[in-house]
Amino acid sequence: MTGTAAPSASLGARFRLTLITADPALAAAADRAGVDRIGLDLEKLGKEARQAGAATRLSDHDWKDFAAIAPALARADLFARLDPLHPGTPGEIERALQAGVRVLMLPFFHGADEVDRFVRLVGRRAQVVILLETAAASLRVRDVLAVPGIDEVMLGLNDLRLQFGVRSHFEVLASPLLDALAAEAHRAGIPLSLGGLARPDDTTLPVAPDLVYAQFPRLGATGAWIARSFFRESGLRGSASATDIGPAIAAIRRRLDRWAAATPAVLEQARADLADEARRIA
Repeated sequence: MTGTAAPSASLGARFRLTLITADPALAAAADRAGVDRIGLDLEKLGKEARQAGAATRLSDHDWKDFAAIAPALARADLFARLDPLHPGTPGEIERALQAGVRVLMLPFFHGADEVDRFVRLVGRRAQVVILLETAAASLRVRDVLAVPGIDEVMLGLNDLRLQFGVRSHFEVLASPLLDALAAEAHRAGIPLSLGGLARPDDTTLPVAPDLVYAQFPRLGATGAWIARSFFRESGLRGSASATDIGPAIAAIRRRLDRWAAATPAVLEQARADLADEARRIA
């Protein structure tokens, strides 16, 4: 598996970026650009019903897509988000491992027992990332993170906003809930990821990307998805063969470093500004 940069490295250098794609040309371009994890979103079970009308990512990826994606990767870890725990989970894990997956994500769990079962089924044959995105798991976060064998916890902002009945995932990101969940991850010594990162210079988004970037050092997060909007103007969505995204990925890492150098007061102001923007767009 790809090694993790030393703790002394800058935030940008050690930040883990994950790209969801079934496009082998885009996967190869992202691999060259230094994206850390690249792979498929295979979560289907119950997702469409719970996110109906929410404008969230509903994947059409299929297991056969691994045959195209895996050969495109030279350095990045092959990634898969599986279904929530269900009777077919053991088979899904074995199938993913046979495809060469090195990082497996468990989404939409409610308690420590589901996480423990998943970790035991993986059996240290891949890294385990748990996607904490339910109200029940948030309440039980200390028990969840006490399960041995978790390599990383990601906070799922879209489902958390649906769980708590708020209109914007930015409101979740700026909330005291995120502070508490991040503190529990640090208390357990488990790396924290959250949300998605757009291009830092994208002026078309409802909230300035800088206000989002500031939340990562503020919360001590060291990983994120690459947002769907990242590819909107690059020509990489669908057909990725002609464009090199290396400069844009480097810009993400530089912007994270800039915010990591900010004072706590500046970061707190960015959180307050993000909360104001979340209220405005709601």
